[in-house]
Amino acid sequence: MLNKVILMGRLTRDPELRYTPSNIPVCSFSIAVDRRFVRTGEERQADFINIVAWRQTAEFICKYFVKGQMINVCGSIQTRSWDDANGVRRYATEVVADEVNFCGDRPQSSSQYGESRPQTSQFPDDDFAPVDTDDDLPF
Repeated sequence: MLNKVILMGRLTRDPELRYTPSNIPVCSFSIAVDRRFVRTGEERQADFINIVAWRQTAEFICKYFVKGQMINVCGSIQTRSWDDANGVRRYATEVVADEVNFCGDRPQSSSQYGESRPQTSQFPDDDFAPVDTDDDLPF
């Protein structure tokens, strides 16, 4: 059996961090994922997918991601059911995130992530110089 989901989309709202009665962090959020096709004369459609993350992954998401930011989520689909206050059976389908990654453009201001240093180049953390020509490259 295989239950693997890989999604990339934008957060539709800020992630919400809660704790279970046994003090386990759980984060819930949703992302908008564009569909691959566009019908002629119509706007591109998107699917809105609910996601839940647990423990360190939940804390990481709530610390570093905000509404509108692009995110990559790997996980599995899970369904659950419950009876509401009126005795009606309710169902939910959501993605349980095992791994999340940054994707898309880096935010203009690094202060969003608690950093105070200014960005001086496109790749601030490396010591590589740009190569203007590939004449001397061995491949």
